Amino acid sequence: MTLSDDEPSKGVISSIADWLFKILWIFESRRNDAKVDMYRKMLWPEISGKVLDLGPGFAKSLEFLRHATATDGSYAIDSAVVHSYTALEPNPFLYSHLHKNAEKNGFCVQYDRQSYPDGKESNTVAVRDNMVPFTIVRGTLDKKSLIPQAVLDGAPYDTILTSFSMCTVKDPESTAKNIIKLLKPGGKYVFIEHVLQPDVDDPHVVEDNGVDAKFWAGVQKFINPLWKIIGHGCHINRRTGDTIASIDGWESVDYKSVRPAIDLQSRIMPLSFGIATKAKGDKEEI
Repeated sequence: MTLSDDEPSKGVISSIADWLFKILWIFESRRNDAKVDMYRKMLWPEISGKVLDLGPGFAKSLEFLRHATATDGSYAIDSAVVHSYTALEPNPFLYSHLHKNAEKNGFCVQYDRQSYPDGKESNTVAVRDNMVPFTIVRGTLDKKSLIPQAVLDGAPYDTILTSFSMCTVKDPESTAKNIIKLLKPGGKYVFIEHVLQPDVDDPHVVEDNGVDAKFWAGVQKFINPLWKIIGHGCHINRRTGDTIASIDGWESVDYKSVRPAIDLQSRIMPLSFGIATKAKGDKEEI
């Protein structure tokens, strides 16, 4: 993002924070993926059509999309299933890894010049005619007025995806409302997010592992102010599944919650994941 003339120091601080998060995420993402990939494998095959991914980070999970063997023998994203992929990522320091993982999965990478003029095109040596375009756009869905034009131009989407992204948005409810407006009628919102420990009697919990929900929810609330600083705006006290389900316009919201007990961190980062489907008669657009 270009530094504004009246807030240069804020822009510099933000850039430093973005770079520090990249360093942290290089190490932390591996541990994170090891814990959640089993759930992604259940959801990612549902991703299809014109796709918008909000906050993809390094996007290692692209490997769980449907792939196929091309005529040249390469194994890449199935163009018959995924037609286009827009990656809306606010942190440009993550782009090199994002770009690399997209190419690794057979996408043809390009950058939205309006939101990120410094981006380079795909380095793929031989671009096949049936390669799926992967567009990296800088920005968020926090505010309707600030949504990048490239995202608006690509709407409506068949699938919108978030994976550990709703924890850092400034206004989860506003973001969820913008998601549903960007979906086509009948479109799917696929999500996996870490959340506040669900209540003891929460019917969405399908895996308890003997975790003391009340105690660990208290821990989450207590350390959240510090966690936001360390985690670059990450909140661990949000009930994201409930927030998504509360938005008008869904035909259905099918989600589950689990309480992992692998280690200390997993106890303060329980998961909610599922699919919300926009009502077929809802033609509201952003």
